[in-house]
Amino acid sequence: MATTKGGWYLCELLRFFYSLFLPGLTVCGTLCVCLFIILWGIRLLLQRKKASVSTSKNEKKQMVVAFFHPYCNAGGGGERVLWCALRALQKKYPEAVYVVYTGDVNVSGQQILEGAFRRFNIRLTHPVKFVFLRKRYLVEDSLYPHFTLLGQSLGSILLGWEALMQCVPDIYIDSMGYAFTLPLFKYLGGCRIGSYVHYPTISTDMLSVVKNQNVGFNNAAFITRNPLLSKVKLIYYYLFAFVYGLVGSCSDVVMVNSSWTLNHILSLWKVGNCTNIVYPPCDVQTFLEIPLRDKKTTPGHLLVSIGQFRPEKNHPLQIKAFAKLLNKKVAESLPPLKLVLIGGCRNQDDELRVNQLRRLSEDLGIQEDVEFKINIPFDELKNYLSEATIGLHTMWNEHFGIGVVECMAAGTVILAHNSGGPKLDIVVPHHGGRTGFLAESEDGYAETMAHILSMSEEKRLQIRSSARASVSRFSDQEFELAFLSSVENLFK
Repeated sequence: MATTKGGWYLCELLRFFYSLFLPGLTVCGTLCVCLFIILWGIRLLLQRKKASVSTSKNEKKQMVVAFFHPYCNAGGGGERVLWCALRALQKKYPEAVYVVYTGDVNVSGQQILEGAFRRFNIRLTHPVKFVFLRKRYLVEDSLYPHFTLLGQSLGSILLGWEALMQCVPDIYIDSMGYAFTLPLFKYLGGCRIGSYVHYPTISTDMLSVVKNQNVGFNNAAFITRNPLLSKVKLIYYYLFAFVYGLVGSCSDVVMVNSSWTLNHILSLWKVGNCTNIVYPPCDVQTFLEIPLRDKKTTPGHLLVSIGQFRPEKNHPLQIKAFAKLLNKKVAESLPPLKLVLIGGCRNQDDELRVNQLRRLSEDLGIQEDVEFKINIPFDELKNYLSEATIGLHTMWNEHFGIGVVECMAAGTVILAHNSGGPKLDIVVPHHGGRTGFLAESEDGYAETMAHILSMSEEKRLQIRSSARASVSRFSDQEFELAFLSSVENLFK
C-alpha cells in the first residue's frame, strides 16, 4: 500500500514538472530574445558613438586604436611594452588616433608621458588621448580576499564597460591581461581584438599546486591542510580555466611574451593560428654602453634586484638568501656586500609589502646591508646596474623577466629562478657559453651567490660577455618588428 501511494506521488510530481516545461521554455525563450534585442540595441548605439569619435575635424575618418592598461603609470616591464608598442604603431600608422584607458586618476596625461620618459627613456612622437577610469578599485586584489581571480575578472568587466562607454575604438588591445574585457569590446563594441599576454590569469601550474596541496602565495596553508577545501578550490580553478579559455578565444591576434606563456595560452585559449611569441622590449642598447671591465668604483660587491613589489616576485626569498650569504661571508671572509632592491610601487598594497620587507630585514639583523629604491629614474637604475656584480631574480614561473635581461645587458652575473621564461628563453647557453645561473631554494641561492663571488674576475667576465651577446634578440628594435608584424591583420 505504501509503495503504491509513493508511486502515485512520484507520478503526480512528474506530471506537475511536465506541466511547467512548456511555460518555462516560453519564458526562457522570451527572456533570451529580450536580452538579445537589448544587447543588439547597445551595440548599435555604440557603433554610432564609434562613428562620431572616428571622424576628425576635416570630416575624414580616422582609425581609433585603444590600449587597456589601468596601471599605465607603473614602472614595470608591462608598461615598457605599452610605450614601445605605442611608439612603434605611431611610426607606422601616424594618421591613427591612439587612446590609453588608465585608472591613474591622480596624475595628468602629461605627467604619465613624462614618467614613461624618465623611467624607460621612451618619448612618443604623436599625441595620446588618456581615458581616465574611476572604477579601477574593482580590479584591486585587496578587494577580494577570497575568490580573488573571479572577483578581479568580474571587476574587469565593469571597468571595461566604463572604458567602452567613454570611447569606442576600432582596434582594442588588452596589454595588461584583462581577458574578460575582450568579449565586451568584440561583441558590443564591434572592435577588432588584440591581446598581449604577459602572464595567463590561470595556468596548469597553478592547477598542479592546488592538486598537489602545495603552499603558495595563491594557495593558503589552511587550504592545503584540508582535502575538502583543496578539492573545492580545484573545481573552482578548473571552471575558471574553462571560462578563461572562452573569453581569450575572442582575440583576433594574440601575442605572448615567452615560450612558457605560449604553452599555457595554447592549452587554454586554443587559438594557435593567430598566436605568436613577441619577446618584450628591453632597453639593452642603453645598458650595453656600460663597460664590462673596470665596472666597480667601490670596494666589495653590490647585489641588485629589479622588479615591481608584487607578492609573486618573492622578494622575501632574496632577503632570506642574502642573510644566509652574509653568514657565509663571516665564515669565509668575503668582501663587504650590499643588497639593493629596485622596483615600482603601484598602490598602497605594494607600499605595505615594502614595509614588510624592511621589517623582515630588521628581524634578520641585516637592515644595514639592504636598501630599497622605489620608482627611481632610469639614470639611477642604470647607475646601480653599472656597479652591481650579481643581478637577482626569485619569481617562480616568471612569464618572461625583463629585469633579468636588463641585468645581463648591463654586465651583471644573473642569478634567476629555475623556472618559467628565465629558464626556457633567457638564461640559456649562447654558442655553448654560460650566460648565468639558476636556483630555487634559499640555500640554493645563497650557495650560488657565494660561488659567483668566489669566482675569478676573468671567469665572471666570460659569463658576462656571453650573457651580453645573447640579449640582442630582446632589443626594442626586435620587439617593434615582431609586434608590428603580429598586429598587421588588425589594421586591414
